[in-house]
Amino acid sequence: MVIGKNIVPFITEFIDALDDALSQHKSPKRLSTTQKYWLAFCLMGILATKSVCWAKFERVSFGQYGAAALSWVFHHASIPWKLLLRCSVGLILNHYGITQGTLVIDDSDNKRSKNTTKIWHVHKLKDKASGGYVMGQGLVFMVLVTPTITLPVGIEFYMPDPDYTVWKKVHDKLKKNGIPAKQRPPKPAKKDEFPTKIEIAISLVEQFHACFSDIKINCIAADALYGTKIFFSGVSKFYPKAQFISQIKKTQNVLFRNRKMSVKNYFLKRQGGLQAIRIRGGKEIMATVGSARLHVCSHGKKIFVIALKYEGEEEYRFIIASDLTWRTIDIVEAYSQRWLVEVFIQDWKANEGWATLTKLQGEKGSRRGMILSLLVDHCLFFHPDQIARFENKLPALTVGCLRRKTNLESLFLFITEIIDSEDPREELDRKFSIMKENFLNFENSKKHMVARVIGNMGPTESLKYKEAAA
Repeated sequence: MVIGKNIVPFITEFIDALDDALSQHKSPKRLSTTQKYWLAFCLMGILATKSVCWAKFERVSFGQYGAAALSWVFHHASIPWKLLLRCSVGLILNHYGITQGTLVIDDSDNKRSKNTTKIWHVHKLKDKASGGYVMGQGLVFMVLVTPTITLPVGIEFYMPDPDYTVWKKVHDKLKKNGIPAKQRPPKPAKKDEFPTKIEIAISLVEQFHACFSDIKINCIAADALYGTKIFFSGVSKFYPKAQFISQIKKTQNVLFRNRKMSVKNYFLKRQGGLQAIRIRGGKEIMATVGSARLHVCSHGKKIFVIALKYEGEEEYRFIIASDLTWRTIDIVEAYSQRWLVEVFIQDWKANEGWATLTKLQGEKGSRRGMILSLLVDHCLFFHPDQIARFENKLPALTVGCLRRKTNLESLFLFITEIIDSEDPREELDRKFSIMKENFLNFENSKKHMVARVIGNMGPTESLKYKEAAA
């Protein structure tokens, strides 16, 4: 795809509206005309190339912006980066009249090169596909699910404490070898600069509450990592009336008639029944569901525990909920919305640039590149076709579909620019000349042997005596 001088209208309109929102937040200064065009150009570049890469942006725009100039604005222009995402979220909430919703939290990893040293917060990650380890960045996401739209409202990088990582490796090895606890090295003190994923999730909820206190949150859902007393008590400070839903392991202990047992053993003796469940407001499926209000030992109080097994599954998963007044089916159907954050992460990684080819260095590079990528997701809510779908209560278009439509619109604008020029033929030749001179860099193939020394691939006369001796 190509980018002409004119950016697709809905992107420039989004940036103009974002600038107006910034001015209402007492920003130090509004965006300049150059900064607004630069932001719109970058969003269009991400949609065209599926990456945050200045060299690619330069190529698809036929050198309209140089890679060095794009990078300079990114690193040095006085753009209020910290406010961009917050104002963008508020813009969407106001445009679609959002007053309530569900916060869904999850985390994801982004693989990086094993040799990288300059990309911020890169650390060793467990590779689920191979069972080994890779280098990459960890992220904690928070998505707002509403009756109409689902949008990202919070994101933060995760980095484990290097000292704790080294200590745990030594500790686990000594424990496996039977070394007593007193003879193992002491656990290092916790550092504030390395918050856990649970602490990051609580912080994201706090930030959302501070910025959008008028939005009613009915439920906060997260996967099993966040099914702890720390998380439940942490988020309840900001939304005391909300329902908190997560999972616990099958080995978690519960109290029943003053007897302690694992939650798995409790439900083995109390099998659930078949029940129709509506998944994410869509089709109904049959599932085996059992529930009880039990004292969960790790939480230190009575909470709602649900044993859930979908068709085709052999083992139960155990869902917990803080509010005991909800019905079992309401909790199960609310928890099914947690999957929507997975859909967002998949769309974000596949279509919105940051996770596919982004090599921006340092904390500034990672954070600002991520903000640009999320602004792409937000600006697609202002695509005319998407707005029409929501207004007419029709299924929304996918991110991939909107990206392709936007690229076609950009191509038509580019062609129109050439046709409307004083000499279309001359303008076309000029564009083609720029492309040939600057962006068609031909590289030598290493696959073929032409122009290489192959070497002697036959017998040597002076060594024939070796054959005779043999």
